[in-house]
Amino acid sequence: MSRAERAVSALLGVASVLLLAFAVLIIAHPDTRLLALTLGGGLAALAIALAVAAKRLVPQTPELERRAPLEDPQATAAVNAKLRFPRRRLLTASAGAATAALTAAVVAPVTALGPAVGDSITDTPWRRGRRLVDERGRPITVDDIAPGSFVTAFPEGADKRELGSPVIVVRDADPAKIERRRDWAPEGILAFSKICTHAGCAVALYRSPLSEPTSTHPALVCPCHYSVFQTRNAGAVEAGPAGRPLPQLPLLLGPNRELLAGGGFSGPIGPAWWSVRA
Repeated sequence: MSRAERAVSALLGVASVLLLAFAVLIIAHPDTRLLALTLGGGLAALAIALAVAAKRLVPQTPELERRAPLEDPQATAAVNAKLRFPRRRLLTASAGAATAALTAAVVAPVTALGPAVGDSITDTPWRRGRRLVDERGRPITVDDIAPGSFVTAFPEGADKRELGSPVIVVRDADPAKIERRRDWAPEGILAFSKICTHAGCAVALYRSPLSEPTSTHPALVCPCHYSVFQTRNAGAVEAGPAGRPLPQLPLLLGPNRELLAGGGFSGPIGPAWWSVRA
């Protein structure tokens, strides 16, 4: 076997290993740096193998065909010997392995598109009477929410990782100015889905105005694309790319002034295209 043949086989083997490693990593351990190294290295090795094969293994010498009888067995054998791809079995096996690995590397990223949400946009864990708890499972009371502040809450006993679990709870400094669903906001406390209706990012900012003349009302803001939702107006979109209001959760007061859910959300959670499809 020539040096070029060994180099091509080795490069195809390296490409196969790296591309298969990429396919395994994206499912088992999707570390960005490892994915970049394995996919980039595999494609680079495959490209170099193809380049070496094209330059060193494919015959490059022009041949002038003599007008000899085509049935001449000696001439046919000589031409076949010159045109025969060297070490066909080994190189074919290496190329097949590299092709299979490349196919796996292309197909595997589909698993990174995320799980199917199913009915989770409408069937959430929130039910009437369910207590709001913090990330440690402790019940949240009215006194835990200071005017002009917010906290993230979850339904007691539910999986915090569900799309419909997290809500952002705010307390309006002037409850009398709440325009819609005032009965959903005991003592000025309001709760909304934490999932932005634009692209599903986490709503994480609360704009509580310090000067009413310059900033007339509080609002929730998504830091990803700056969609702004009015808390006093049932989560209506004030600015940004969001296509519909932020779903609101009705609240009740329970024993010891604990916050309870008064029912489910005002609408489906998540990006606006869900409601467009519906």
